[in-house]
Amino acid sequence: MSAVTDPIADMLTRIRNGIRARHPRVDMPSSKLKIEVARILKEEGYISNFKVGDEGKKKVLKVFLKYGTDGASPISSLDRVSKPGRRVYVGAREVPRILGGLGVSILTTPHGVMTGKAARKAGVGGEVLCSVS
Repeated sequence: MSAVTDPIADMLTRIRNGIRARHPRVDMPSSKLKIEVARILKEEGYISNFKVGDEGKKKVLKVFLKYGTDGASPISSLDRVSKPGRRVYVGAREVPRILGGLGVSILTTPHGVMTGKAARKAGVGGEVLCSVS
């Protein structure tokens, strides 16, 4: 098994693939950053829950996907913005609005991982990890 060069892109891809395949949950290797991204997705109502469990020596992040009564997921798009080859940083005034405020951008800031809305409110910029709508 080869090492993943971009763990956040891997996480987003697993979630996208899980939604397409209508899986109730997706599992992935855990990290502090992934847990924070999952926390924001849960707070914003895009996933139903997440748990960190142990499988042997490794920690596993289990993300429980959410579907409506019609079987549709609240996530229509999940895009990586900042990549290892091209980092995207924004100042507090340039934090992107996704779908005119209907979507969420997730940033890593000096104050931790937060949504674009929270970053604008706190007056901080940072690296734009991904956008969710």
